[in-house]
Amino acid sequence: MPDAALLARLSTAVDANFEKHVAFLQDLVRFPSLRGQEAPLQDWMAREFAGRGYAVDRYTLADVPLPAHEKGAPMVDVDPAGSVQVVATHRAPNPTGRSLILQGHIDVVPEGPADMWTYPPYAATIRDGWLYGRGANDMKAGVSSMVFAMDALRSAGLAPAADVYLQTVTEEESTGNGALSTLLRGYRAEACLIPEPTGHTLTRAHTGTIWFRLRVRGVPVHVAVAQSGSNAIMSAYVLINALIEHTKAVNRDAASDPLYAAIKDPIKFNPGIIRGGDWASSTPSWCEVDCRIGLLPSTSVADAMAGVERTVKAAAGADNFLANNPPEIVWHGFQADGFVLEEGTEAEAVLRAAHQTVHGAPMGERRSTAVNDTRYYGRYFATPALCYGPKGEGNHGFDERTSIEDLRRCTLTIASFIADWCGVVERG
Repeated sequence: MPDAALLARLSTAVDANFEKHVAFLQDLVRFPSLRGQEAPLQDWMAREFAGRGYAVDRYTLADVPLPAHEKGAPMVDVDPAGSVQVVATHRAPNPTGRSLILQGHIDVVPEGPADMWTYPPYAATIRDGWLYGRGANDMKAGVSSMVFAMDALRSAGLAPAADVYLQTVTEEESTGNGALSTLLRGYRAEACLIPEPTGHTLTRAHTGTIWFRLRVRGVPVHVAVAQSGSNAIMSAYVLINALIEHTKAVNRDAASDPLYAAIKDPIKFNPGIIRGGDWASSTPSWCEVDCRIGLLPSTSVADAMAGVERTVKAAAGADNFLANNPPEIVWHGFQADGFVLEEGTEAEAVLRAAHQTVHGAPMGERRSTAVNDTRYYGRYFATPALCYGPKGEGNHGFDERTSIEDLRRCTLTIASFIADWCGVVERG
């Protein structure tokens, strides 16, 4: 735990930089870094890191062997060559502390109709202590906190006594390939901190996620004789309703899971996009539904996929048209395992101490019903992976916002964690 004098130095530095910090976060939010459109922001980040004296590695997902890795997920309508990743490295001349990865994603989900927002989604408006905008909370606030936590050490006249890698990645919202790419590129450390917006709690576990597309065919006829054709959109609803019932059954089983028993219906199913038909007066000959379903950390991706396949097959077999015209399942995007952070790691103890020191209260924890990138570091590469970050509201919804005052506290907590985990040396 940093001593009182060190914490005071860091606190002074965080406060001194905070106006710049908020402006930096506003700049982040003003980039509409949707899937496939992240490169302008990543190029800006690369310049910001270079200006701070870090060694910068800018590369794309086409530069790493993702298709050959068993955990690389199929891309969703995005060219890997256009998906830019950035790693900035602080290299300790004579390392004496423990190395660290600080990682955050800069991709955001679509904003929906802009006229349904109180403030324009990419205006980064500040009102009453909140900063509004798509990605403001999920998770550009956390990205800014990790950058300015390192800035605070510099402003305090200190440097980490170990190597630190600041990583800004894409694809967290659709595959996780950005995080995996950094590991395949060779970046390793003794711990990883991902400052997702957890409200200053530690994510003890997260569920997995699978994406898939249902493809259904129909027989087009004029609606005047609709009874002689087949409506692909209505056939798709047969499958959706079957998957809703499947999810209810999975959640009944989840009631006996030791990690998720206390959480009502932890497995979520969502038909998120539907497309179909060509003409309002013709029964539709095709329909596609993009879906998402979760899975417990104790369930394998293969088993969860098999459950979806059985459900769709059974529902189709009980339908007169679908039985003779089987629907297709296309697996794309997330094929993500859940993850459980085992208790008792030294990295967690150091973070708990930093939180206690800054907040004056013990750090809480949560069990998430959504996925994050910690699984790559903790489950596949045996690296203690901590998910802990600032406070906000409205992720993936209208009027997403992050708390400015909590941003300050989170940055100080991360700076304190870095100082304790990595150790510090006085800058020359």
